[in-house]
Amino acid sequence: MINRDRLVKTFCELVTIDSPSGEEDAIAADLRRRLEALGLTVHADAYGNLIAGEGRESPLLLSAHMDTVEPGRGIKPRVEGDRIVADGTTILGADCKAGVAAILEALQSVNEDVAEHIPIEVCITRAEETGLLGARELDYSRITARESIVFDSPGPPSRIISAAPTYIGFQIDIRGRAAHAGVEPEKGLSAIRVAAEIVTRLPQGRLDEETTFNVGTIEGGQVRNAVPENATLVGEFRTTNPDTLDRIQKQLTSVLAEVREMYPDAVIEDLRSTEFEAYVLTDEDAAVRRIDDAMRAVGLEMTMAPSGGGSDGNIFRQKGIKAVVVGMGAVGMHTLQEYLDIPDLVDTARLCEAMLRG
Repeated sequence: MINRDRLVKTFCELVTIDSPSGEEDAIAADLRRRLEALGLTVHADAYGNLIAGEGRESPLLLSAHMDTVEPGRGIKPRVEGDRIVADGTTILGADCKAGVAAILEALQSVNEDVAEHIPIEVCITRAEETGLLGARELDYSRITARESIVFDSPGPPSRIISAAPTYIGFQIDIRGRAAHAGVEPEKGLSAIRVAAEIVTRLPQGRLDEETTFNVGTIEGGQVRNAVPENATLVGEFRTTNPDTLDRIQKQLTSVLAEVREMYPDAVIEDLRSTEFEAYVLTDEDAAVRRIDDAMRAVGLEMTMAPSGGGSDGNIFRQKGIKAVVVGMGAVGMHTLQEYLDIPDLVDTARLCEAMLRG
């Protein structure tokens, strides 16, 4: 049986271990100890992702990530009624340690009850928050599961992510010509001016219900009295619609060609990378039906909603693992106002346990 007090205690212990992306060694060591105490064999791959299992065939993969965003050092959790909050100077870290805690509690409950359960595999990834790097670098030769439930979404566990977008990141490097800004500016070519021409021609914000475009950073110049020679734009666009994706790619290419024609002496280089691919689920998906059955068993009613964000589930699906991403009770993720709804956290652990009991 799921133990609420123990679950809350586990979560609070986890979030007090600093684990910003790239600095997960301490939390990884703690989780290895906890998973081994639950009777699982634990391995770390070359990237530092934790993979645990029983060695049985056809397991279900339980997954979450161990890293958190900043400011996430020195987190001080406290319980206020049915919520867990931080002290207002940091995030809480419910993303994604609520998912980790729920997995650990479900495993503990199954062990205590000496209950029959389906084969289990667990994967806790590193560096999810910095571009799903852990899932990208995961040693999939160690993963035998073909189906996964990923605990890494805001809201209650009854909420399934029905669609997630393709994410394209881009970097545009511009080289102009330096000159003294007060003595001979006419000899210069401002890379920042060229960058501005590009930005004003690109779309921004929400383009439609399933598409967004954003220029996130602009960097350029070194001092205020010199015409800047270099500038860099970094941005992204996301959509679940392949036709829209193609249209935006062409629009970006067209804008760069137009600005190159305006400034033939400028060098404009464009680098694009697909960070993750889109997926769309329906309630007829076999993995979704299995989770829906488990939800009904614990009195939850499944809802499905699209997300503009990505998760390890995107990468798992690219690798042939039928992943379904569910909520874990977190609210206000990535903000100082983040909190964790304890009843939803308990339901997350109950759902995970129900999945294990088949």
